Amino acid sequence: MQCEEKEGDMVSMDVAASYVNARGQLQAIPDTIQQQLFDAMGGNAPHLKKSALPLPTVKVVLQNDDIELIIKGKGEFYWQLETEDKALLQQGQIVSGKVLVLPTDLPLGYHRLTLNQRRKQWNCCVIVAPKRCYISSAIENDQKLWGANVQLYTLRSEQNWGIGDFGDLKRMICEVGSRGGSFIGLNPIHSLFPSTPESASPYSPSSRCWLNIIYIDVESVADFKFSEEGRCWWQSKAIQESLAAARNSESVDYTAVTQLKLTALRFAWQHFSLRHKQDPLQVEFEQFVEKRGLSLNWQARFDALHADLMEQNTAHWGWPVWPEEYQNAHSSSVTQFCEKKHDEVKFWSWLQWLAWRQFADCWQQCIEFNMSIGLYRDLAVGVTQGGVETWHDRDLYCVEASIGAPPDILGPLGQNWGIAPLNPHVLVERAYAPFIDLLRTNMESCGAVRIDHVMSLLRLWWIPQGEAAANGAYVRYPVDDLLAILALESQRMRCMVIGEDLGIVPEEIISKLRDCGIFSYKVLWFEHDAQSKFFPPEQWSAQAMAVITTHDLPTLRGYWESHDFTLGQKLGLYPDTEILEGLRIDREKAKQQLLDALTLRGNHQGVKDEVLTVGKMSVELNHKLHYLVADSNCDLLGLQPEDWLEMLEPVNIPGTSTGYANWRRKLSKTLEDIFADPKVNSLIEEVDRRRKQLSHQRN
Repeated sequence: MQCEEKEGDMVSMDVAASYVNARGQLQAIPDTIQQQLFDAMGGNAPHLKKSALPLPTVKVVLQNDDIELIIKGKGEFYWQLETEDKALLQQGQIVSGKVLVLPTDLPLGYHRLTLNQRRKQWNCCVIVAPKRCYISSAIENDQKLWGANVQLYTLRSEQNWGIGDFGDLKRMICEVGSRGGSFIGLNPIHSLFPSTPESASPYSPSSRCWLNIIYIDVESVADFKFSEEGRCWWQSKAIQESLAAARNSESVDYTAVTQLKLTALRFAWQHFSLRHKQDPLQVEFEQFVEKRGLSLNWQARFDALHADLMEQNTAHWGWPVWPEEYQNAHSSSVTQFCEKKHDEVKFWSWLQWLAWRQFADCWQQCIEFNMSIGLYRDLAVGVTQGGVETWHDRDLYCVEASIGAPPDILGPLGQNWGIAPLNPHVLVERAYAPFIDLLRTNMESCGAVRIDHVMSLLRLWWIPQGEAAANGAYVRYPVDDLLAILALESQRMRCMVIGEDLGIVPEEIISKLRDCGIFSYKVLWFEHDAQSKFFPPEQWSAQAMAVITTHDLPTLRGYWESHDFTLGQKLGLYPDTEILEGLRIDREKAKQQLLDALTLRGNHQGVKDEVLTVGKMSVELNHKLHYLVADSNCDLLGLQPEDWLEMLEPVNIPGTSTGYANWRRKLSKTLEDIFADPKVNSLIEEVDRRRKQLSHQRN
């Protein structure tokens, strides 16, 4: 179903009438599903009608490309072109029906083309973008880099309050940076729901523009140190026991941790509020609030209102089930609440400032250790339907649909992630401003950003409200425009882009990502041919991040011992025993092929014969597999601390929301113990040596 006709240089945004399923067959989408998704986008809303405006809202071009616009409407127009710095570049007159040709040497950036006719005015944002994203100078100089990919909440330490925090991140940076590492990769650290702390999935955020305040390192907050009442509370026997219990638990107790941290931070806020208006920290905070504007204000309003409503009724998990007068963020009731609870709203703004400040300190720590990339963040594919983003900007999100995945072999029923999709038509209508803001906030204080499910720049599987996950369709996005803007912001922020391109990847986007300078994601388990023969690491793509596994896959030990199948069977993920048995057989073949690859490379030397068996994992084999991936041609290598520690349990099992404690499992050792472990240090030292050796060979 075609939703909108665009000019020839833009991709049509439509609901696909068919798609190629996991079995390679063309599968038609019922008309009823197409219509429901069309309606979810606004149906006959003005932005879906063929425009008669003389100018499009936005025109995206690559640097030095021709810029031509057909002027619609009737009569004669006066036009002028300004740079984003408001410098006048050109002006003139033109008659409708003619082609307006703009200079091809426009500087990179966001320019404004204005048409005037009598008292009417129309604007077009002309975006001139580079052809490729930013690449670190270290990579440009043929260095092969490595780092640690960390689920921040899993970090243990002798200082934290039961969850990894920004203080732990600084310690991790010191340890990895001093051992030659170039980056720390993070799970999404977007804002979640402090008032429903067990909603812990980092990939189901309330907002992707703000931070998860649970990661604040409370003990480094100056006003908590200075608060006599707060320190008295903290030193009490009961609180120390609660802290010890939270710190020593095998899984993150989000409810306990959040309660402890918010109580402490309220003591700190009380002390901070007593500071003089001219106090440097007060001035800095007020400047932050002013600079971040409405975006921060909406986040703080939502968190304050949510906290208040949850105290009244714990069923108020998100705005769709709030009292009706609060469901509209722009209602008079919300305004009155925020006026009455002004200090509470400001408290939540202050928490975001603290989180932002501490994360920026972590970035400075990376700079001090001369880490080539430093921090890289993970950008989730979307936001939940009951969070702040969908609450205050209902037009931008299609809340009558959700994002997921079509059926495949491992998920025969498909997946529904409960995430609201961005309306592609509203994105264009707003000259991509929401997408630009999203990139800027996530590229701040970072050397790279990983885009989860990067295929979303091309298409997303939408599911109409009330339908099963299989009853969806692909909705296309203006991929060329989005990639161009991504390259522009990447260059401006000096932030590399990594695309999580696992699973079903449409052919048409593969070359686009490569040409745009976006790094691919290469997982050891998937780098083989149809006969399960693994590709030699020298043949892996240079423009890529090599990893052994990911947060959605079993750990190294878990894969080798087929623990994921044991868990999946227990959780009922494999109702077809024949499919499960086939998967087990394929796994054994793959493991044997990996052992053969080690033997061919001579990596079996020094390993006892009994270690080179399909069914067992050992320290020696663990390290040999690390070295295999370390030898890859990929410019980036990301390793998981879970695999250094030979951990068995995964951090997440896709397709489950109950039955397994997703996003809660901690590391088995503290940071202090990890980096005091001779085996871990030996592994890291050899990985660093191999990466440096590859760099020298390239030079």
